[in-house]
Amino acid sequence: MLSSTPDIHIYNDVTTDYSKSIASEYFAKDEHDLIIVRHPKPKLITLNLKNAEAIVADLRRDPKVLAISPQLSTQVFYNYGPVQINGYINGVDILQEDALYGLKGKIASGRLENLLTTDKGILMGQGLADKLNVRLGDLVTLATPTGTSMRCRIVGTFKIGIGAVDNVKSYVNTATVQQLLGKDRSYITDINIKLRDINQARPMAGIYAQKYGYKADDWETTNSSVTASNLVRDILTIVVSATMLIVAGFGIYNIMNMTIANKMKDIAILKAEGFARRDIVQIFLTQSLVIGVLGALTGIVLGFSLSFALSRVPFPKNEFLGLKYFPVVFRAWYYGFGMLFGVITTFAAGVLPSFKASRVDPVAILRG
Repeated sequence: MLSSTPDIHIYNDVTTDYSKSIASEYFAKDEHDLIIVRHPKPKLITLNLKNAEAIVADLRRDPKVLAISPQLSTQVFYNYGPVQINGYINGVDILQEDALYGLKGKIASGRLENLLTTDKGILMGQGLADKLNVRLGDLVTLATPTGTSMRCRIVGTFKIGIGAVDNVKSYVNTATVQQLLGKDRSYITDINIKLRDINQARPMAGIYAQKYGYKADDWETTNSSVTASNLVRDILTIVVSATMLIVAGFGIYNIMNMTIANKMKDIAILKAEGFARRDIVQIFLTQSLVIGVLGALTGIVLGFSLSFALSRVPFPKNEFLGLKYFPVVFRAWYYGFGMLFGVITTFAAGVLPSFKASRVDPVAILRG
């Protein structure tokens, strides 16, 4: 999802206010007159950003911004014999787009730089190229909804791994789209932004919208259904993990209780020899912590080994996912948290049995 979605997307959102009509200015003679306009039509609105160059220059000075890609997007039809396949093209500076999405790692054929050196070149999604039955070096005809057409040469194909992108999307140079639409060189419809901290996308989107006067959507808003499913998944993962750790804690609690039950006479002898309650607590808490530390270390090593093995297992081929192996994230703090939680759990499980052992009456135990 994030490989094809900018952190923040700035664009000109078309909003039409139907609450007022020009008819009221010409036909209203009295405040009690009722003017009704049926099926009002919006006025002609251009989708470009009026001051795109100034906005881009200002964003480049923002230390929170990592990469910016101004672009011109439009719907097109790809002519395939008598059939027209619907899609869209993005007019971009391909190097800036690469800084946003890492396109070089997603190139299926050709080279990214070929788009800069080829007149009317096009970088096409692999799924779309398969639909059109075209390959590197072939010519393809594009047509806009207004009837303007252009022939472009395929300089490469890419595969994001998401069918909704690979089956419809293509990249060309910004000047090519401007020529196709008959627009000047300042005509830009979108500005995509990549931040240094993706978690700042939502507040920064609000700031940019207010500052520049255009619509600004963050990646969470654009992919709200996906983020909602991620939230449900994360909650389930936390619940299952916490349940397993609590069950493990009760297992250690039972082990300590059984140990104390079997060591009653030994505890009585220790107390008869002068061991204080604090010493008895320390002995059994130490035993509990040793179990916890050894168990946590064993679990971390075993978990890392199994995770690494899973990360080398080939992922089943799927046209909607460009994965070669099962995706596994390795982060040090995951293992540190597991170690800490394991030790805390075993410590908590050993506290009650340890205090129980310290309260043993040696006289009652030795008498039998």
